[in-house]
Amino acid sequence: MNWSRNTFFMIEEKYMRYALVNREVPYQQLDYFIEEEDFVEVHGMRFWKPFVEKPIDGDNHSIMIYYPSSAGGGMKELFRKVGNRSSEFHPEVRRVRREGSYIYEEFMPTGGTDVKVYTVGPEYAHAEARKSPVVDGVVMRNPDGKEVRYPVLLTPAEKEMAREVCIAFRQAVCGFDLLRCEGRSYVCDVNGWSFVKNSHKYYDDTACVLRKMFLDAKAPHLSSAIPPTLPWKVNEPVQPSEGLTRQGSGIIGTFGQSEELRCVIAVIRHGDRTPKQKVKLKVTEEKLLNLMLKYNGGRPRAETKLKSAVQLQDLLDATRMLVPRTRPDRESDSEAEVEHAEKLRQVKAVLEEGGHFSGIYRKVQLKPLKWIKVAKSSGEGEEERPVEALMVLKYGGVLTHAGRKQAEELGRYFRNNMYPGEGTGLLRLHSTYRHDLKIYSSDEGRVQMSAAAFAKGLLDLEGQLTPILVSLVSKDSSMLDGLDNASIEMEEAKARLNEIITSSSKTIPSNGSAEFSWMVDGAGLPPNASELLPKLVSLIKKVTEQVRLLATDEDENLAETSLYDVIPPYDQAKALGKTNIDVDRIAAGLPCGSEGFLLMYARWKKLERDLYNERKARFDITQIPDVYDSCKYDLLHNAHLNLEGLDKLFKVAQALADGVIPNEYGINPKQKLKIGSKIARRLLGKILIDLRNTREEAISVAELKSNQDHDSSSVKNEKEDTEAKSKHPNKNDEIRKSITLSDISMDQDDDDDKETKYRLDPKYANVKTPERHVRTRLYFTSESHIHSLMNVLRYCNLDESLLEEESLVCYNALQRLYRTKELDYMSYIVLRMFENTEVDLEDPKRFRIELTFSRGADLSPLEKNDSEASSLHQEHTLPIMGPERLQEVGSYLTLEKMEMMIRPFAMPAEDFPPPATPAGFSGYFSKSVLERLVNLWPFHKHAHSNGK
Repeated sequence: MNWSRNTFFMIEEKYMRYALVNREVPYQQLDYFIEEEDFVEVHGMRFWKPFVEKPIDGDNHSIMIYYPSSAGGGMKELFRKVGNRSSEFHPEVRRVRREGSYIYEEFMPTGGTDVKVYTVGPEYAHAEARKSPVVDGVVMRNPDGKEVRYPVLLTPAEKEMAREVCIAFRQAVCGFDLLRCEGRSYVCDVNGWSFVKNSHKYYDDTACVLRKMFLDAKAPHLSSAIPPTLPWKVNEPVQPSEGLTRQGSGIIGTFGQSEELRCVIAVIRHGDRTPKQKVKLKVTEEKLLNLMLKYNGGRPRAETKLKSAVQLQDLLDATRMLVPRTRPDRESDSEAEVEHAEKLRQVKAVLEEGGHFSGIYRKVQLKPLKWIKVAKSSGEGEEERPVEALMVLKYGGVLTHAGRKQAEELGRYFRNNMYPGEGTGLLRLHSTYRHDLKIYSSDEGRVQMSAAAFAKGLLDLEGQLTPILVSLVSKDSSMLDGLDNASIEMEEAKARLNEIITSSSKTIPSNGSAEFSWMVDGAGLPPNASELLPKLVSLIKKVTEQVRLLATDEDENLAETSLYDVIPPYDQAKALGKTNIDVDRIAAGLPCGSEGFLLMYARWKKLERDLYNERKARFDITQIPDVYDSCKYDLLHNAHLNLEGLDKLFKVAQALADGVIPNEYGINPKQKLKIGSKIARRLLGKILIDLRNTREEAISVAELKSNQDHDSSSVKNEKEDTEAKSKHPNKNDEIRKSITLSDISMDQDDDDDKETKYRLDPKYANVKTPERHVRTRLYFTSESHIHSLMNVLRYCNLDESLLEEESLVCYNALQRLYRTKELDYMSYIVLRMFENTEVDLEDPKRFRIELTFSRGADLSPLEKNDSEASSLHQEHTLPIMGPERLQEVGSYLTLEKMEMMIRPFAMPAEDFPPPATPAGFSGYFSKSVLERLVNLWPFHKHAHSNGK
């Protein structure tokens, strides 16, 4: 196929985001093509990863998808099915191919499915959904060895697309692939002459189409009189329907055989991570200042952020030249000079630790502090030049092998337990377009990877996390990141918390009582908190000194020979898919993961300095959670180092952290409610939208089913009357009416301005309950949003507008939450919505909400009582606690009550950006553009003019 460069780029610039790189010989250097770490640029148009690379030869099916470094990097190769595989992921491949000519286009996430469409003339199109090969590359097959596919209904816009493709390519029998992405549909491949492989629906429909064509040509007077369906299909019995979750949930009681699950909403914290770290130092070195100017456009007063591999490599090269291999330990060096040299060594160690660079792990900020006037190089006039800058290096907080394992295990638990009555049938529900799944994540790497690992377990996927992340997880930092909205209130809470802890008195009662112990200011703080602080400082110094000695030994070894001659450097990019511990590093006496002793010492030394300022004799209680995190991490992952006193340090840190962490989000219930509503406002609004959409969809389906039942009854009565008279004038009209109901429902769905809905074709789905539909929304976030959401749920009735209402959380659950000091890794809050189909649509009890939560991996690393706990400790993984009720057994929380209690704290629906809506095919390509595309089709000239 010969592509016209001018025509191609005109189409690309005006309608779509794709470009052609045309090489006349392999590996030809092209001045208009640029490749960097996370993008390629063609004729000035930049394509950021993930992007797709397709050979221009239509017979070459080797298609590559390249992933960004923020998702771990790597490449996935798509190919024609070989056995049970349709794609393979290559984590080490990061550069594009150069041996031929390729098309580059943006990657479109489709939620793990794609659609195959087959036309028989411009007025008919059959569609089937299948598992997308971009997720894990495993082909789903039925017992006969055929790929599992399910017929689906096309939207009106998609039907028009099928018609236009059929006409444009002048081919009546034609197949093409459809991608459904963010409310829009795109044709990504036209296959030409193509038939459906194995579908009763397709051949039944084809028989009807052919019959009508014959009758139109030879007996038009009969064509309009014969119904558009096969005779033996008219009286075919309908398969009985069965509910998704009969007998309710089993968690807070049984509510009858007529109750069905409609929606699952879960807000989940990320899995186990390494301690978060930050290094701050003022730099005056010329190499570092020049590096800042290089990446901020030469502006002397502008800050710059270094995240890409090239930028971080430049910084590492500069740092290596500034840090000597051995320390001179000169007596003339001041304390400040020694500290500066140590911090430079720490920066160097951080940049060297992780194999392939990735912005998901390390970020550096350079901010100018001082400037001077210098003469311009041209000798004419003066210009400013920075002479001092602040360097801030953030690293750590990386999801560990244990965190990935926890997330995957929790996904499997959800699959088997959150959808009772289905079990592993959730996979069938998902693959047949009856499961509306969307997964959202904050912008933090550990949260994204937790979401991907969870999805892997939930949907029983295989392989690496990177393709799963890019295909199934959507980032929404505005909803799931940040504390800025409540920063003032949180500072006030911390100031009050510091006052309570550092004072000699115990916690000061507010408006609470012994019965409601959580109502006092600083509830949960140990009464002897002020006595524990000096003990904490003393214990942390002992641990830090032990790690210092280990770091000194490591430094001496590195000066003589490379430690990595024996143990290869830890590659975090390759570790993304790992769920087991680093046996070789542990056997060699090294810390688990990527951290060396030098960085481990820097971590503990920083905690020691920040916790207590000896010069000012002042404690910083905000460091207590970080001390606790480090203790827990080393007890779990570095127990083999046998740090003396670490267990005692952990117990003291835990006693303080159990009181400090919950109170950072509000010193009393009213402040917790205020802070929680500010942090989780957008998330609460989105949850209400999810529930509302589920309710309206369920009501629409119920009304439609009621109309169908009424129509079926009418058809039966009409049939009996006409048979008595031996006449059938109304039969065809009624049959046509009943046949078009599914199409009518689809049109109504498309007119819905809330969310785009795609449906299984109920008549040929080979599924007992084709009308069954479950919405699942998963929100992965950090500790702050879990605490904030929980605080709103349990204290929402304290708002002035709701003082007469009872809490959404029962008294027993309030007591348990008060005793639950930490919402640990993989903690979660679940809202499940059930519909009672025997209750009137207008009755508030039609929809019920069930609230549960889990404390996550809330188990002390010191607990090794049973064999299961001991085994998990050997794997460095703590188990996730099961769900607990937030309501009394047998209680009934209606959706109406839930909305009333949450609405005052949620972002209004009208404040959210408008959702993506499907666009017609003509919105992407005008008729003239289609004609130019068809001119590139290799065999259109041989088709008949009428396309049949």
